[in-house]
Amino acid sequence: MPTDAIVFLKDEHNQMRRLFREFEQAKDAGRRGTAVTAIIEALTAHTYIENECMYPQVRQLVPDLESDILESYEEHHVADVLTAELAAMRPTDEHYEAKATVLMENVKHHMEEEESEWFPKVRAAMGRKQLQELGEQLVALRKKAPTRPTDPKAQKSARDAVTS
Repeated sequence: MPTDAIVFLKDEHNQMRRLFREFEQAKDAGRRGTAVTAIIEALTAHTYIENECMYPQVRQLVPDLESDILESYEEHHVADVLTAELAAMRPTDEHYEAKATVLMENVKHHMEEEESEWFPKVRAAMGRKQLQELGEQLVALRKKAPTRPTDPKAQKSARDAVTS
């Protein structure tokens, strides 16, 4: 069943919100750790497909969103740093829960901005066919997207090379 890019990304956002609720409802470190591992995997793949596919194409096709896209890249960089740090921690570490909470707060804010501010602009600027083609690209890329964080400095350097 074909899906457009915005529908696909909103579905991923809803999945992320479910994972955040699992973390928030977890009563012990083991369950929080399991939830954070799932968040890291989902978020790493999600930011990858947006950075590699959605953002470059939207930036090219909807020039009015240039500053929004650049801000989104930076918000992803913050998420990359936090996920890499969380992946190296134990759920019983003193800052684990606080770091996970900050990650979730930042990602919630980012998703809300995308959904309320720039997804409507993307939908208005791109035709249905373009959004469906982009959605197909996102689905294909998602299948091979990484699920473990890499060095955020390397990701930022690669992203800067693309956005320069």
